[in-house]
Amino acid sequence: MKELFPLLKKGSRSAFLASVVNAAVAIIKLIAYLYTGNIAMFAETMHSLGDTANQLFVFVGSALSKKPPTNRFPDGFGRLVNLVLLGAVLIVGIMSFETVKEGFQHIFHPTQSAGFYINISVLAAATLLESFVLSKAMREIIHEAGVETKGMRIFIESIKNIKVAKPATKLVFLEDTVSTSGGLLAIISIIISHFTAFHQAEGIASALIGFMMFVVVGKVFMDNAAGVLGESHEEMEEKIGGLLIDDPDVSDIQELRVFKEGEALHVELEIEVDPKLTIEEADDIRDRLEDKIMKERSVTDVIIEFDEDDGVQKWKVDKADKTQKTLTAAKK
Repeated sequence: MKELFPLLKKGSRSAFLASVVNAAVAIIKLIAYLYTGNIAMFAETMHSLGDTANQLFVFVGSALSKKPPTNRFPDGFGRLVNLVLLGAVLIVGIMSFETVKEGFQHIFHPTQSAGFYINISVLAAATLLESFVLSKAMREIIHEAGVETKGMRIFIESIKNIKVAKPATKLVFLEDTVSTSGGLLAIISIIISHFTAFHQAEGIASALIGFMMFVVVGKVFMDNAAGVLGESHEEMEEKIGGLLIDDPDVSDIQELRVFKEGEALHVELEIEVDPKLTIEEADDIRDRLEDKIMKERSVTDVIIEFDEDDGVQKWKVDKADKTQKTLTAAKK
């Protein structure tokens, strides 16, 4: 227990904030649903409950993944966050199914719900809160990507850099994007149902919200299944490759692998150097290259192997093209 609390301080802040906000929103929506019986409110309640549980799991998982290696687990716990997310999406998947099912029932058996002003007020307040969490997730993606921007560019840059975001941040971004758009969709459906005889609008909104939740489930599942298996990071491979080949002591790159383990990046490489180098000189080169690579964001360890220069260039990148790739990767 003494070890748990220091680890929790290292958990994803965006996931923790999102779980707290969604818990409060879920309670308010549940009360409103029990009072009005509105099916769109039911969909939003299920959505917020799923997000709360999901993001709480993510927060704990992201914290525990930073636990240092032990004798039993010498490679550490980096992939634990991916495993937790795989389990968490099951919760959202079940709630997505229930949301779609209730939506179709209301489409085929529509009823007019009460509490118009209560529903609109609760959903409007909830959507504002969820949009606040979404904006925080966007800023965190920008920070993790190392991009400096402001204003409306934050929205555009966060979408462009979603691939490089940490698993927990990416989940919060996806879920709160659906939460915000789902809240707006629910508000529109309630207004249509209240002012017209088309009461099926609420059922359609519920089904659409459920389908959007399914999209998030599929996306998160695929991303974290790849994380558990050990997914390569192609953009960082290009960037590090450019840094290495620019070094005057590196003749060629035999092999370069950068793979993700949770939120961490591991680098393994084999480079060709002058065979006349002494052991001391090779050690100095290793230390310098390790320091250079370790400065890259999220890189936690580097393994460097040496081979003698065979005179055959394997890392075939033209100087101009190589410089452009390095600059592009740096901007990302």
